[in-house]
Amino acid sequence: MWKYGVALFVSLLLLPGAFCYCRLPHDFQSRDSVELVLEGENLRQVACRLAEKELLRFPRLFMVLARVLEKDRTVQAGEYLLNSSMCPREILERLSCGATVLYRITVPEGYSVKQIASLLEQTQLADGSAVLQASRDLPLLEELGVRADSLEGYLFPDTYYFAKGHSPQTLLKTMVRQFWKSYDSSLRDPQHASGWNLCEVVTMASIVEAEARKKEEKPLIASVLINRLRKGMPLQCDPTVIYGLENFEGNLKREHLLVQHPYNTYEFKGLPPGPICNPGLDSLKAVLDPADTSYLYFVSRNDGTHEFSTTLRDHNRAVQNYQKKGSARSPCRP
Repeated sequence: MWKYGVALFVSLLLLPGAFCYCRLPHDFQSRDSVELVLEGENLRQVACRLAEKELLRFPRLFMVLARVLEKDRTVQAGEYLLNSSMCPREILERLSCGATVLYRITVPEGYSVKQIASLLEQTQLADGSAVLQASRDLPLLEELGVRADSLEGYLFPDTYYFAKGHSPQTLLKTMVRQFWKSYDSSLRDPQHASGWNLCEVVTMASIVEAEARKKEEKPLIASVLINRLRKGMPLQCDPTVIYGLENFEGNLKREHLLVQHPYNTYEFKGLPPGPICNPGLDSLKAVLDPADTSYLYFVSRNDGTHEFSTTLRDHNRAVQNYQKKGSARSPCRP
C-alpha cells in the first residue's frame, strides 16, 4: 500500500506544477511569430521547433499535456500566428483545431493547369513544378476518379482559402472535389442523355471557355462547334493550336497552324485529346444545352462579341468587315 501512497503523494506534488505549466506562457513580451506546420509533421517535431523559437518551454511536458487531452495526433498542417504570451494549452488548442492563417486565391475560368501552378507559386502556397507533376500523377487521378492523363479541365474555377504547408496533391484535390460537387445531376443527366462521355463534355467546354468572352455567347459558340463535329468539319480553333505549342510567345502566325500536334484542330478532325483549360459552370452547361442554330462559323467583332454565320460566304464577308476595323482573326476559320 505504501507504494500507492507514494505515487499519490508525488502526483499531488506534481499537479500544481502541471497546472502552472498549462497556464503560464513562455514570457510576457508578446512576440508574434508565424510558424509553418508541414503536412505529415507530428506534434513532437512541432513542439521542439517551438521550443527553439522560445514560444514554448519543456516540449516533452507539452507532449504529455497533449496526450492527456488526447490532442497529440490532431495537429493540422498550415501557417499559425503564435505569440510568446500564449500558454501551452492555448498553443495546443490552436494547433489541434487548425486555426491557421488562410490565403484567398481565385482561380479564374479558363485557366490552364500551368497557369494555376504559376498562381499557386506566386502566392507561395506550392512549388509550380511540383503542382504540374502532381497534376499528372496517375494514382492521384485514379483516387479522384478522373479518367484522363492529367487533371486539366477538372480543377474547378472558384475562390479558395488555402493554408500554407499543404502538399500540391492536397490543393489539387480540393479543386477537383469542387468540380465533382458542381457537376451534379443537373449536368450528369443531360450528359448521359447526349451519349457523350465526361471527357468529351469537359474538352468541348474548355474550348468554349477559351473562345467565349461573354456568358450569353457560350451556347452559341457551343452550337457552332457541335454543328461542325456533326458535319465532319474540323473545329479549326486557335486556342487548341496554342495549347499544343511549346514556348508560345503570344502571336499566333500562319506557320503555327501547320505544326503537327494532336491539339491542332486545323490539321485533325474531331475533338483534341483532352481539355485545353479548366472550364467554369456556364461553359459546361452550354455544351450540354447549346443554342439551336445552324451556325458553322464565327469571327471576333473586336469588342468581346462574335459575328456568327451559317455559310462560308457570309463568314468571309464578316471576316473582311471586321478585319478592316482591326486585326480580327477568325477563331473558327473555313
